[in-house]
Amino acid sequence: MRLNELVQVLEAPEIVGDSEVEITGIQSDSRLVAPGSLFVAVRGTAVDGHTYIGAAIEKGAAAVVCEEIPENLNGKTTFVVVKDSAPAVGLLASAWYGHPSRKLVLVGVTGTNGKTTIATLLYKMFLRMGHKVGLLSTVCNYINERPIPTEHTTPDPLTLHRLMADMVADGCEYAFMEVSSHAIDQRRISGLDFNGGIFTNLTRDHLDYHKTVENYLRAKKRFFDELPASAFALTNLDDKSGMVMLQNTRAKKLTYSLRTLADFKGKILEAHFEGTDLLINNHEVTVHFVGRFNAYNLLAVYGAAVALGKDPEDVLVHLSALHPVTGRFETIRSPKGFTAIVDYAHTPDALTNVLNAIHEVLDGKGRVITVVGCGGNRDKGKRPLMAKEAVRLSDMVVLTSDNPRFEEPDAIIDDMAAGLTAGDMERVVRITDRAQAIKTATMLAQKGDVILVAGKGHEDYQEVQGVKHHFDDRELIRELFTAGEV
Repeated sequence: MRLNELVQVLEAPEIVGDSEVEITGIQSDSRLVAPGSLFVAVRGTAVDGHTYIGAAIEKGAAAVVCEEIPENLNGKTTFVVVKDSAPAVGLLASAWYGHPSRKLVLVGVTGTNGKTTIATLLYKMFLRMGHKVGLLSTVCNYINERPIPTEHTTPDPLTLHRLMADMVADGCEYAFMEVSSHAIDQRRISGLDFNGGIFTNLTRDHLDYHKTVENYLRAKKRFFDELPASAFALTNLDDKSGMVMLQNTRAKKLTYSLRTLADFKGKILEAHFEGTDLLINNHEVTVHFVGRFNAYNLLAVYGAAVALGKDPEDVLVHLSALHPVTGRFETIRSPKGFTAIVDYAHTPDALTNVLNAIHEVLDGKGRVITVVGCGGNRDKGKRPLMAKEAVRLSDMVVLTSDNPRFEEPDAIIDDMAAGLTAGDMERVVRITDRAQAIKTATMLAQKGDVILVAGKGHEDYQEVQGVKHHFDDRELIRELFTAGEV
């Protein structure tokens, strides 16, 4: 494709050099540049792509998109100067791949908790309805039923549009994706044409990146601000930030709630560990999910499906057949009569939601033992809050490692314990080794008790000093139960 054709998607680009040069590919990583590439220099949070323009040219870049042309560069490279190169990557990638998102019904899910569950359940529901569907999520990406491993909640723009193009090539009609706050702030979703957006909730998370809750909220809100009038914007009316998301959107405004009148109104009739009896818009349905937080997730799934034109009663039938997402309130029964639950909860609010869900079912008839840690090199402010919530809603807590990354595990546990009183510590055990912590919890459990192993959920690794070691909470628990040790 010629450069002048490709850059038509950019706003007021200034071309210095040969505008008709032939482009063979687009890269934002100079290491991947090949002869004929268009290199886009992006100012990232850690690295400024402008410092690698020279390296890209040496590798044969035919043209460079940048915010300013560097001095002292020789050669015949064409420069395309733009105001902001971050959104330019997505816009160019969309054009390069033939605007694939326009050929799909694309729905994005954003919020602190529930993104993976909602996006995945919509994907599974629409598959059940006979559609070809794509999924972009934290756990795994899918093109129809073909899995594609994922490293980020929302991939980089070039990967994102390539995956969308692959979905179109494979006949997909719909695509559901998690939209992280990082991706919105870094303009990774630029160039995507959304048909709908869903807001789950907003609680403290990612403050290591956003610095303040206000910045975090603004990042989420930006997604809805940029939705077109032809899309729908579905929000959780019970979250204090729910209506904020709809303030400036042009999209059709829709709401869901368990507390008050809404477009999609739900009520929990009865809860048990096998599932929940719900009332949704005056229709009863039994689902294989537990807890109020999951009731919200299912309301969002129901509302989105109806907003996409599906028959409400048909949606309920499919809703009743769906099962929890891997590592989200995943229940494992012990032969000795207690229950282990593995959940990805890694924020104070998510942990509270899961523990409340357990108490709703237990109703005082068993103890709750929680195994929890916090990730290294992330928001330190939530560590004492996580420990405090765990102790408040548990009979016993085992503080342990999560993914310590480049921090010392014991220092992370110290930060968590700082939120606890001397009285709290009487019900707390510190075991740095996660495997030993889980084994200890299972040894302490008695018939009728529930063990919550929180924080890692679907993850099958533990990251220590930059190295990912195989570790799977669910796998370990099943091994312990099968071996008959507990």
